Amino acid sequence: MKRSTTLPGVGIAAVAALALAGCAAGGGENTSGGEAAELESLSIMAPFLSTNAPEDGNEIETAIEEVIGVDLEMTWVPNASYGDKVNITLAGDDLPQVMVIQGKDPGFVRNAEAGAFWDLTDYLGDYENLTTTFPEVQLASSVNGKVYGIFRARDVMREAVIVRKDWLANLGLELPKTTEDLYEIAKAFTEDDPDGNGVDDTYGLIIPKWPGTIGTNSPWDAIETWYGAGTRWTERDGELVPGFTTDEWLEAVQFERQLVEEGVVNPDFATFDSAKWNEPFLTGKGGIIIDVHSRVGQLISLLKQSDPENFENYVDVTGNLEGPDGELYALPTAGYSGFLAIPKAQVRTEEELRGVLEVLNDLNSDEAGPILNNGIEGVTYTLDGDLAVAVDDVPQALKDTVGAFAQLGTNVAGFQGYLPKQASDYEQEMYDKRKEIEASDLESAQFDPAAPYVSPTYVSKGAQLDTIVADARIQYIAGQIDLAALEDAIELWRSSGGDDIIAEINELAEAGS
Repeated sequence: MKRSTTLPGVGIAAVAALALAGCAAGGGENTSGGEAAELESLSIMAPFLSTNAPEDGNEIETAIEEVIGVDLEMTWVPNASYGDKVNITLAGDDLPQVMVIQGKDPGFVRNAEAGAFWDLTDYLGDYENLTTTFPEVQLASSVNGKVYGIFRARDVMREAVIVRKDWLANLGLELPKTTEDLYEIAKAFTEDDPDGNGVDDTYGLIIPKWPGTIGTNSPWDAIETWYGAGTRWTERDGELVPGFTTDEWLEAVQFERQLVEEGVVNPDFATFDSAKWNEPFLTGKGGIIIDVHSRVGQLISLLKQSDPENFENYVDVTGNLEGPDGELYALPTAGYSGFLAIPKAQVRTEEELRGVLEVLNDLNSDEAGPILNNGIEGVTYTLDGDLAVAVDDVPQALKDTVGAFAQLGTNVAGFQGYLPKQASDYEQEMYDKRKEIEASDLESAQFDPAAPYVSPTYVSKGAQLDTIVADARIQYIAGQIDLAALEDAIELWRSSGGDDIIAEINELAEAGS
């Protein structure tokens, strides 16, 4: 399939065309519980991430169709050009009944608020498999409180502190529980010869140059959440405010500066390539990584290759840390990766809408979930208890097809498949520990209260404004500016449009409450 190109004005054209189609469909939704149309087929547009798209009539598609009772008419689009294809499709008259939307970009928001997509807010609760057990995530995926798509769930809790297990043992230390513990261990890893080689050649924390700005789950963001500054935004005195406007955030960045000043962080943290993040840990230069817990599996796999006899001795992990006030404030992810939206231009009546939702409900059933997430039992995997064991020598095309159909799984009521069995008892133990950390930290998750709301000023100026505080934070942590200059940067953010963003977010929140 050829790469599509974005056409000038396509977003505006799509808004206008789809808004008219929405008006023709009858405008406002009536959720009083009407009849559902019986569908013979369902058309879906979705991205694929592999080299080749799934072939028509493949065995995964056939297995799913047997469960849901309708034919799937799939339009697969390369992930790299998916955004362009969405825009072009919305501007045309050949829309699918269901579209994967990859995020709340301005074009989608304009189309949704113009009436191009069904507002599902009051419908999803009628369908068992579409009723989420993560209401905070569903709200975050909404547009100003209105749910225009069934979100595709991802792990809500992933933040972890990954530590050299052998260094802890050598120094008689335990995994950290608090930010103060983090400091003490990082200092010991820097000053107390944790590898026992008699050379001053180690440091505690490994932190790379972060590709995102404030609030993109960097190690610095994690520490700031642990200090009580919230996740991106927080509430203070009944008002939603960015975390970096709080006293807790300023306290956190002073702690971060202390870590750098005392030499317990790699000195090239502002320029260190994140693609090489594992290397100091593997080579015994640094001892702590603050990142998603899936990095544990990466590190163990690499160590297993380099030291198969002792790979169990190097990696341990814990979750989010208690801050200086003794409370646990856990940093969550957004919890979703796009959503399944239903265009009104193709699904024109409530009866048709309910027919589509019934099929999507079946698509997210216990029967269909394992097909979307694991493939076909006996073909792509076998079961060992409740764990999936990958079948050897599965053709790559079939693996890619399973990966593509996973794009249709929402898992809004929890993961509807089988978790993978790990290769050894130690790897299984560490995988299970990661899942236990997830469940425990979820109880203390600090969800972003501003996530549902789309500020017009942020849409137009946010990318520029974000860099003001992000750049000043790194400069302050590195000792290049003082605290007064950092506070000046925050004031510059406010005066350059930040105060308008705060006002707009709070107006939207008040209107939706």
